Order: sequence, then C-alpha cells, then structure tokens
Amino acid sequence: MSEAAFRALYRRLREQAGGTGGDRGALGRLTPERVVAAVGEVRTGRTVSLAAPIETEPGPDNPQPASHRMIAPTDQKETTAPGLHFARDRFAMNVHGDADSHLDALCHVMFDGELYGGVPASTVTPDHADALTLDLVRDGIVGRGVLLDIPRLRGVPWLEPGAQVSAEDLEAAEAAQGVTVGPGDLLFVRVGHRSRRRSLGAWDPAEARAGLHPEAMRFPAERGVAVLGSDGNNDAGPSAVTGVDYPVHVLAVNAMGLHLLDWLDLEELAEACAGSARSRFLCVVAPLRLPSATGSPVNPIAVL
Repeated sequence: MSEAAFRALYRRLREQAGGTGGDRGALGRLTPERVVAAVGEVRTGRTVSLAAPIETEPGPDNPQPASHRMIAPTDQKETTAPGLHFARDRFAMNVHGDADSHLDALCHVMFDGELYGGVPASTVTPDHADALTLDLVRDGIVGRGVLLDIPRLRGVPWLEPGAQVSAEDLEAAEAAQGVTVGPGDLLFVRVGHRSRRRSLGAWDPAEARAGLHPEAMRFPAERGVAVLGSDGNNDAGPSAVTGVDYPVHVLAVNAMGLHLLDWLDLEELAEACAGSARSRFLCVVAPLRLPSATGSPVNPIAVL
C-alpha cells in the first residue's frame, strides 16, 4: 500500500469518525442502553481472562520484562516469628511492549503533529500527558464483546508472522460464526499469536507478526465498533504501508478514536466460544487509575 493511498484512507476514516463521543472517541458509542443490553449476553456465568500472565524473564519479544521483587519479609525469621507480619512486593514494567497485555489510551499515537481529534501532540510532554489520557476510561469499559477467530476460519491453529487479515476475512468470520458485529461492540480479532508462541517459542514480533491490514479498518469503522483488541498488537508486521510504521495504530487510535487492546490471550476464550457455538459475551475492561498515562496493563474479563 502506498503512503498516498494510506493517507487517503486515513482522511476517510477520520471524517467518518467525525468526533464520535467527543474526547472519549469511539467509546461514545457505548451508551448505557448498550451496556444494559450486553448484560443480556450472559448465559452460563463463566468468566474468562483475556490477558496473558505478566512475565519477568527476558525473551526475544520482551527484552525489558517486568520486574517483581519481594520487599517483605526481609528474612526468613519473619515467617516463623510470633505476631503479625505482612508479605509485600513491588512491580515495575513498561506499559507498551510486545508481550504484556495492555490498553492504549488515545494520547498514545501521534501522527503529523496531532493526536485524535486534531489535539496538538505537544500536549504530551516529557513529564506527562495533558489530553486524551487513560483518565478517559477511569470508570472502566463494559459492553458486548465479539470474538472473530481468523485461524479457525482458515482451518489452521494460528496465522504465521507477517500474515494480513482483511476486511473480507472479518466478514467471512462473522458469517461462519453466525454473529454480526454492531455499534458499541468490543471487537476481538484472534490471530493465534499465543498459541504459536507456546508451541514454537517466542520470537521478535517487531520483525514479523500477524495482524490487520490497514484496509481492514473499514470494517470496525462501518460497524461502529467502540474498542478493538487482538492477541497480536492489531498491526501486521512488516508494515503494509510504505513509509508508515504501525498503520493500524494510526488509523484506529489517531483517526478513529478507538482504544486498542494489544497482546491479549484469546486461546481459552476461543475454545469456549467454539464449544458453545456462540461468539458473543459480556466484557469488562478495568484499567488502572493512572490519570496522565498513555496506557495501562489490563486484564479484560469475558463473562459467558
């Protein structure tokens, strides 16, 4: 895809988004009525985490993993001493990486000097972000989740790194699964990243990863999706666009105001959906309260 064609697509999707939901972006489609309707998708009450475990060992896709250390007890004597004692620990991690499940705030993607809605990118400083921050989702995201399973559609366990998912793939998965993505939905696209990683080992997804082709973004735009998530980082790699890295991030976050969920684990959900022949569920996403942050580790929960 040429850069000129990408920029034309960017302008079209930005115009189509048209300020939906104001500063909340596409979350404006998640009306109270749609949240109430999403509760009606619950059938069994089973809950499934859509997050991968946070890892503390370095690997090709996680050269700077989270650090976790115990700060109490300070020695083994505390564990056998009489009286009250507490076990305490500390975590530190990068939010945006290629391994840990996280949510991208609308201030995460700067393109041509702007954030979503034409907000100047200069509102993000070396100290903090002033606009379109994680604070927009301080009350969480609750709505109807829909899983589209592309490897199952193609009859393979996973998509190979570099594979591109098209809008036609998403439409075909809808038809095969008997589900229709609609306004305000939280759309999850499985590419099988976690399954391949567990079977063959980690690799550097910065070099190659399965994901959406930029043209596929017309699908969530036309359907009025509120949130987009994947077990990859939504973008296929290498980039399909000459001169633009992470084009899906640019289109989703910057042009359309879509919060992205990257590097989820959709394997258990995919099995549950296939087993029940039902790809709709209530979904609850609860980011941390980090008012001026560009994203957050997250553990989305599907309620089936």
